[in-house]
Amino acid sequence: MSKPMLEFHLPDGPWSTPAGAVPGIEERVLAEDAEHGGRTVLLRWAPGTDNSERGAARHDFWEEVYLVAGTLHDLTLDRTFTAGMYACRPPGMPHGPWVSRDGVTMLVTTYPEPGPAGPAGR
Repeated sequence: MSKPMLEFHLPDGPWSTPAGAVPGIEERVLAEDAEHGGRTVLLRWAPGTDNSERGAARHDFWEEVYLVAGTLHDLTLDRTFTAGMYACRPPGMPHGPWVSRDGVTMLVTTYPEPGPAGPAGR
């Protein structure tokens, strides 16, 4: 993968609504590999955001999520996750839907499944 080389700095890119997101969800892209699909973003949900209309999510890429602040309630598992908790999801793993009564900020990293020439195949 080829994300840009970035030394410590204060990210100041714009907050924007991801494609297909429900109102109240915004992201700030920290680094992106547009060619291969890897991304690192800050994702924030405003208080009261509910994405239950979308049902459970599934992706064709790996996703790692670290909850930086706030809480996220998983409606399928009926569990609330709090700041400091971490998830690592392989491609195809169903997760959610969620509601965030008080709002939540997450650090999210996504990357494609390694192929035969990728890191796992070497």
